[in-house]
Amino acid sequence: MRPTPLRRRWLGQLRRCGVLIPAGLTGYLWLKGRHPGLPGLGCPLRALTGIPCPTCFLTRATAAALNGELGEALQWHAFGPAAAALLLTWSVQALRSGRLVPKDLREIHLGLTAGLLVLYWAVRMVFTYGLGRAAFPNP
Repeated sequence: MRPTPLRRRWLGQLRRCGVLIPAGLTGYLWLKGRHPGLPGLGCPLRALTGIPCPTCFLTRATAAALNGELGEALQWHAFGPAAAALLLTWSVQALRSGRLVPKDLREIHLGLTAGLLVLYWAVRMVFTYGLGRAAFPNP
């Protein structure tokens, strides 16, 4: 099935606008850090089971880091400042290159990040549920 001219034009516009996604996300998280009452997505795993997932509190940590509150960011999630830096870098790179996905992004980068998140989560779980020490913030 060949795309119609209207569909091709719409897809082209979507591709051009897609590079604004990282900047929009970064801007929203900066605003959320300034105004915590803005809506956001909660963790479905924590809502269903009460157990935090590997990225629980990362949104709050990233928002705090984007607002220069590094101490608060680290209290929420250790990856918050790094996530903020990566979001800023991704935003600039997407706007400069016109590409949503960076050329140099590889599966190994995503795999290493996921592995580190799971390892950090496992340590927090052991401290909280195994040793009885609060390693997760109390929202």
